Amino acid sequence: MTTTMRVLSLTTTDWRSFYQSQMTALERVDVEVTTLPVPSEHRALEDDVRRRTPLDYARYLPHVLREARGDYDLVHANYGLTAPFAVAASALPRTELPVVCTLWGGEYRDNPFAPLIERFAARADRVVVPSNAMADRVDRSCRVVPFPVDTEQFRPISRAEAREHVGWTTDERIVLFPYAPSREEKNYPLANRVVDGLEGEVSLRTVANQPYEDVPYYLNAADAVLITSRFESGPMTIKEAAACNTPVVSRDVGFAREVLADVENSYVADDAALRDRLADVLETAEPSDGRARITGYGIDEMGARLRAVYERCLENATSS
Repeated sequence: MTTTMRVLSLTTTDWRSFYQSQMTALERVDVEVTTLPVPSEHRALEDDVRRRTPLDYARYLPHVLREARGDYDLVHANYGLTAPFAVAASALPRTELPVVCTLWGGEYRDNPFAPLIERFAARADRVVVPSNAMADRVDRSCRVVPFPVDTEQFRPISRAEAREHVGWTTDERIVLFPYAPSREEKNYPLANRVVDGLEGEVSLRTVANQPYEDVPYYLNAADAVLITSRFESGPMTIKEAAACNTPVVSRDVGFAREVLADVENSYVADDAALRDRLADVLETAEPSDGRARITGYGIDEMGARLRAVYERCLENATSS
């Protein structure tokens, strides 16, 4: 019989899709998680560093130290900015909690706190990253545990049903840019230029800050998803679209090439080829076969991998 673990999870956000999927994954492998998010989060804004002040993080520390005195087996820092707080919690008298730190991918991009994050991530017992591309950027040993996609929620839905659900009452071809155009790193101007150069009637639609349960409908309502980001740690949208069998055309960012390598009617391309590849997808008017190709990215797989990381931490703590 599997022993139940109790984990204190420190995070900058507890509403992102991949974090919610992680909680589901851990619940299925008998890991009880208490989530303690940094205060003062505003969902309408996009960047955790800009949306909070140092005072918010200063107020966070006593909450972490107080909660860490509870009955926990270890503390898990989700996102690098929570690593200093996890290390502080592990140093409390009579706690000595092992620390797992998951780096989400945005920690080292134009981040003034990157040196601080690196210093405290180096003190974690285990570091987890979501992709091989991210592992190559981390200057220490780490375990790759891909962010999971909930294939029960992200599933093929008929285009007619999906468009009716999201209010796109049109027969035109639609390319989905799945972010707010204001997010500079997502590079909406490039997406707009790519679609503007296509022949025929093609509409570029954007979606941001919609209820999570509606996202599969937007993905299924589109003829293709276009990713033009300047940089990415993911993006999770690629896995979610693949699970819906929605074709994806993406720049070579994050884990795009890793996920789409064997997916039909989806492409990773450089800027000069994005329009041609998107035109190919729209001309075929066929779904991808992504759902059959994204094995290994499910919730159950993530739960098993992450629990194994926890168990190794606890074994090392017991033997040391």
